[in-house]
Amino acid sequence: MAGHPALIQGYIRTTTATATATGTVRSVRFHFRKTLGKTLKRFPLSLGSFVTVGSHQTLAFKPLLSPALPPRHLGVVRCCYGGRAETTLEFLDRRAVALPPLYLQQSSNYGRFAYQEPFTDEDSDREFGSPQHVMGSSTLDNLEDWKFKLTMLVRNKDEQEVVSREKKDRRDFEQLSALATRMGLNSRQYSRVVVFSKVPLPNYRPDLDDRRPQREVVLPFGLQREVDGHLNAYLSRKLVHKRSFISNSFSKSSSDGCEATDGGLYGPQETSLQNSPAMERILRQKSLQLRGRQQEWLESPEGQKMIEFRRSLPAFKERDKLLKAIAQNQVVVVSGETGCGKTTQLPQYVLESEIEAARGASCSIICTQPRRISAISVSERVAAERGENLGESVGYKVRLEGMKGRNTRLLFCTTGVLLRRLLVDRSLKGVTHVIVDEIHERGMNEDFLLIVLRDLLPCRPDLRLILMSATLNSELFSSYFGNAPTLHIPGFTYPVRELFLEDILERTGYRLTLYNQIDDYGQEKSWKMQKQAQAFRKRKSQIATAVEDALEAAHFMGYGPRTQDSLSHWNPNSIGFNLIEHVLCHIVKNERPGAVLVFMTGWDDINSIKDQLHSHPILGDPSRVLLLACHGSMASSEQRLIFDKPEDGVRKIVLATNMAETSITINDVVFVVDCGKAKETSYDALNNTPCLLPSWVSKAAARQRRGRAGRVQPGECYRLYPRCVYDAFANYQSPELLRTPLQSLCLQIKSLQLGSISEFLSRALQPPEPLSVQNAVEYLKVIGALDEKEELTVLGRHLAVLPVEPKLGKMLIFGAVFSCLDPIMTVVAGLSVRDPFLTPFDKKDLAESAKAQFSARDYSDHLALIRAYDGWKDAEGKQSGYEYCWKNFLSAQTMKAIDSLRKQFSHLLKETGLVNQKTENCNAWSHDDHLIRAVICAGLFPGICSVVNKEKSIALKTMDDGQVLLYSNSVNGVASKIPYPWLVFNEKVKVNAVFLRDSTGVSDSVLLLFGGKISSGGLDGHLKMLGGYLEFFMKPALADMYLSLKNELEELIQKKLLDPNQEMKLYDELLMAVRLLVSEDQCEGRFVFGRQQPVPAKKAAKEIQSGKGGVYNSKNELQTLLVRAGHGAPTYNTKQLKNKQFRATVIFNGLDFVGQPCSSKKLAEKDAAAEALLWLKGETQSSSKPIDHALLLLKKSKSKKRDRTPVYGSKWN
Repeated sequence: MAGHPALIQGYIRTTTATATATGTVRSVRFHFRKTLGKTLKRFPLSLGSFVTVGSHQTLAFKPLLSPALPPRHLGVVRCCYGGRAETTLEFLDRRAVALPPLYLQQSSNYGRFAYQEPFTDEDSDREFGSPQHVMGSSTLDNLEDWKFKLTMLVRNKDEQEVVSREKKDRRDFEQLSALATRMGLNSRQYSRVVVFSKVPLPNYRPDLDDRRPQREVVLPFGLQREVDGHLNAYLSRKLVHKRSFISNSFSKSSSDGCEATDGGLYGPQETSLQNSPAMERILRQKSLQLRGRQQEWLESPEGQKMIEFRRSLPAFKERDKLLKAIAQNQVVVVSGETGCGKTTQLPQYVLESEIEAARGASCSIICTQPRRISAISVSERVAAERGENLGESVGYKVRLEGMKGRNTRLLFCTTGVLLRRLLVDRSLKGVTHVIVDEIHERGMNEDFLLIVLRDLLPCRPDLRLILMSATLNSELFSSYFGNAPTLHIPGFTYPVRELFLEDILERTGYRLTLYNQIDDYGQEKSWKMQKQAQAFRKRKSQIATAVEDALEAAHFMGYGPRTQDSLSHWNPNSIGFNLIEHVLCHIVKNERPGAVLVFMTGWDDINSIKDQLHSHPILGDPSRVLLLACHGSMASSEQRLIFDKPEDGVRKIVLATNMAETSITINDVVFVVDCGKAKETSYDALNNTPCLLPSWVSKAAARQRRGRAGRVQPGECYRLYPRCVYDAFANYQSPELLRTPLQSLCLQIKSLQLGSISEFLSRALQPPEPLSVQNAVEYLKVIGALDEKEELTVLGRHLAVLPVEPKLGKMLIFGAVFSCLDPIMTVVAGLSVRDPFLTPFDKKDLAESAKAQFSARDYSDHLALIRAYDGWKDAEGKQSGYEYCWKNFLSAQTMKAIDSLRKQFSHLLKETGLVNQKTENCNAWSHDDHLIRAVICAGLFPGICSVVNKEKSIALKTMDDGQVLLYSNSVNGVASKIPYPWLVFNEKVKVNAVFLRDSTGVSDSVLLLFGGKISSGGLDGHLKMLGGYLEFFMKPALADMYLSLKNELEELIQKKLLDPNQEMKLYDELLMAVRLLVSEDQCEGRFVFGRQQPVPAKKAAKEIQSGKGGVYNSKNELQTLLVRAGHGAPTYNTKQLKNKQFRATVIFNGLDFVGQPCSSKKLAEKDAAAEALLWLKGETQSSSKPIDHALLLLKKSKSKKRDRTPVYGSKWN
C-alpha cells in the first residue's frame, strides 16, 4: 500500500444550495458515521471556497491534522445539513462519484487532488479491480463507476491505460468497450484481464499473461562440474596469455620505438590517373573505337533491319526531345504506356548519344529493374538490338549472378545491387546516368533509392537521373524532385477487347454455383477450401468486404436471367480454378492462334491450377497445349522458357504472377485471363506480424495486365470479376514501404551512414508509420546488429554487405565462426528458395514418411533439409540425382537452386574476408548436429516459441502472438510430443491463425548461450531474456556459469569478426565447454507459471490490496527477515468486522502492526505483514527521511518483554 499523504484533500457535496458563502471558515466540527468515526474522532478542517455544480455545491477542504485514514476513504465527503451548527459527514469512495463535466474545467489545486491520486513512479499504468472495492454488483453501477475511471484516464496526460482483473468488468466488457469507444479510447480483453488504453492495443500482451514462459533449468548430474572445469581451464589460460601479450607488447614498443607510417588502412596510395592527360588520351581513343564499332553495326544489313524495327516504336518519335531534356536537366521523369519501348529504347538512346559525342568510354549508365528476370531479359534484348554478345557494352548484375565486362557501359541491375554499390561508393564515382525503371510499383528498395539519390544529386551536379513510370502518376515524382520536367510517351498497342465476368458468363453459358467456385488445392491444403466455403457463407473476409458495396449497388439488367443468377452466387474470395479452366478450354477450341497469359496470385495457385489443367483431356494434351509457369522463385533458365515460341499447332499457356505485368514482354501473347488479385505483403506493426494474403489489384495494374494482350495483334482480356468491382479498385497500389517489415532497409540506412533511421525515412515520398520503424530498430538491436545508440556494431557491418536477410546473414557468419559452415549454407540457401519437399495429393503419406526419415526424430525441419541435400549431392555424383528426388519427393529444380546459392555464398564469404580460401578449416565441426542446432538458433532468434506438451496436444506460444500453430508439412507439425522446451522458427504467417512454417527444437542451454542477451533478475539464479518475457530459474552457481560462458562466447565472436584469421586454438577449452553443454543438456527442467521475483514492499502491498499479488507472500518474507535476525516467528491476531471483512494484527518484538480490512483472513494477515515490512524497510511517510527500522529494532532483546505498542498504518499511534 502506498503511504498516506500528509494532507487529506477532498470535496464536500452539499444536499442543498443554501450554503453559498465563499469565505473561509477557520474551524468546523464534524461527526462521522460508521467505523470511520472511531478513527478520526473530531478534527478541525480548513475550508476552501464552494464550487457550484447543478443544484449542489462542492467544498474543497484539507485537515489541519494528519490522521491515519485508510486510502480508499480519502477524498469524498457527503455533507448533510440538519439545521444545526454541526454537520454530519459520510466518507465515500471517490471512484464511485462521477466527475461532473463542469468541474473538469476547474483549475483549483483542491479540485485537482480531489479527483486524482498521488501516484508514484512505478504506478504509471494504474490497475483497478480489487475484490474489496466492489461498488455494486449491477451492470448499471459498474458502468457509472467506469465513467469516472475512464474520464480520469482521458484527463491524466501521464497515464496510458487502465487495467482491471475483476470478473464483473469481464462480464460487462461489451458495454464498457462501447463506453470507451465513445470517449475515444481503445479496449481489449485478454483472457482474465480487461484493458482500456489511449493507444491501439495488440492482440496479445505478454505482460498480462500469467502463463508466459518461465522455465526451471536443470542439468544432468555432473555436467555442470565438467563444464565448469573446461571454463576455468580456459579462463586460466586466457589470463596467462593476456599477461604474456602485455609483456611482449611492452618490450617490443621499448625496443622498436615509434615509427610512423602513412600507408593507411589500404596501404600506400597510388597516384591517380583519372584527370591526367595520359588518361584523357586513352579514354579518347576508346571512345573513338566505340563510335566506329557502333557505326559499323548501324550500316550493316542486320543493323538496318533492327533500326527499322526500333523506329516503329512510339519512343523513337520522342528521342530528340528526351535527349534534350536529359542534357538540360539533372532529373527527368518519363511516363510511358505499355508498348512504347521506354524500357529498352531510352537507355540505348542515352548510350548511343554519348558514343556519337565521343564520350562513350567515360560514360557509365546504370538502369535498375525491380526484378531479376526483368534485368536479365531486358539486357539480352538490348544487347541483341546492338548486335553484341551480352557482357560487351551491355551487361546485367542481379543478386549473386551477373554478366558484365571491362567495357560494359550500360548495366541493367536490380535496385538492391545499386544500393549495395552505394555501400562502398557513396558518390557513385564514374557513373554518369542512373535510370530507375518501374517506379510506379513503389517497391521498398525503389523508394529508398529515391531518398538516397535526392540527397546525392547536389553533391554530383554532373549526374543525370531519369525516372521511368508505366503509369500517369508522374506528377508525384516530379514534385518530389523539385518539379522536375516530365515527358510522356504514348503507347502503341493493338486494340484489346475487355470481357468482364458478366460478359464471359453470357458468352460461354457457364453457370456459377455454390460448389464449383471452391478452388481445389489438394488434400494437404484442405483448410484453404474450408476457408473459402466459410467465406462464401459469411462474406466477411477483407477481399469480399472491399467490393461489398459495389456488388450491392450493381444491376445487370442487360443480361439474361441465367447470367444474373450466376452473378448472385459469385464468390469474391475464390480465384476461380474451374472458371479459368472453362475459359481456357473455350479459347483453345474457339479462338484464333496466340499465347495465353493467365495472372494468378502465387505459387500455390499456379501449382494447383497447373495440376488441374494437366488432368484435363484437352488442356493436358501436350500436342495441343504447352503449359508453363513464371514465378520469381524459379531459376532464371526456367523463366526464360516463357519467351520461346512453341511448335505450330501448339498453344502456349503461361501461368504467372504479377511479375508479368511490366518489364517482361511475351511477344506472342494474344489472350490475357485476369483473376484481379495478387498476393500482397502487409505488415501488422501493432502485432509485429507479416501477412501475405490475396488482395485486389489497382486499376493501374489491371490496365497493365490488359496491355499484355495487344503487343503483336489485337487481343482479348478476360476479367474474372464484374465491371462494378473493377470500378471499385484503387487507382494505384500502396507503397511497399508502408506494408512490409523494415529490418533490412534500416540496416542499409545505417551502413550507408545516412544518420538517424527515423529521420531519414521521414523524408520518403510516403513515410512509414513510426511503430514499424521502431519494431525494425528493436529487432536489429536484439540480434546484435545495432547498439543502444542505434549505431552499427561489428556484426552489423558484416551483415550489411551480405545480400540476404539479416537473420540469415547472421547464421552464415556464426557458421563460419563455429566451423560448421557447410551445413549452415545449406540451411540458408534452403530458406532463401521454395520448400524442396513436395507433397503430392495422392501420395501425401509417403511424402511425409520420406521427410520423417530425413528428420530422424531430431525435431528439426532444418536438419532434415541438410540431410536431404547431402543425399542429393551424393546421388548427383553418381548421375542419379533425378531418381533420388523422385524417390524422396524432392524438387530437383529447388535442389539445384540450393546448390547454386551455396556456391555463391561461399564465394561471397571469401570476398568479404570472413572465410579464407581453405574452406576445410570452416567445416571442422560440420558433423556436430548439436552445434549446428545452436547456430540455427543464433540466426533465427528472436523467432522463439515455447513448447508445453499436454496430454493430447502441444501448446505453442510466442512473444508477439501468444498461441500459435505449426504448419502440417513441418516435421514438428505431426509430432504428438516435442521433447524440446523451445522451437526456433524462420517465418510466421497469419492466415486465419498465426502459423510457423519451419522450426527446430532447442534446449535451454542452446537458447541461453546462443539466443539474445541475458540479464540477472531480482533473485539469485534468476535470468531474463527478451525484456523479461523469457525467465529462467536455476541454482545461483549454474546461472553464474551461463553468464560467464555467454560473456566469453560474445568476446570470441567479436574478436573473430574483427580478425577472421584469429587463431582458434586458444579457445579450445571454451568451445569444448560450449559443445559439451549444448550436446548433454537433456531438457530435464520444467515450465512454471505465475512465479514472480520480489518487488519493493510498497508495490507488493499495493498488489496485495488489488488482489494481484501472485505467489509473492509478505508473511513469508516477514518471517524470514525475523528469523535471520534471531527472533521468533511473528504471531497474528485476526478479527472479523461487522461488514463481513477481516482485520489482522501482527505482533513481534514488542510491536503491533494493524492491517486494513480485507475480504478473507489470509489476505488480512498478508496485509498486516506488508504494513510491518513497509515500516521495517523505512518506506513509510512517518518521517521526513527514511529510517531503516530493521537495523534499529531487529536485534536480540536483552531486556524483558516490552510493552507492546500498536502501530496503525505503519505509523506510531
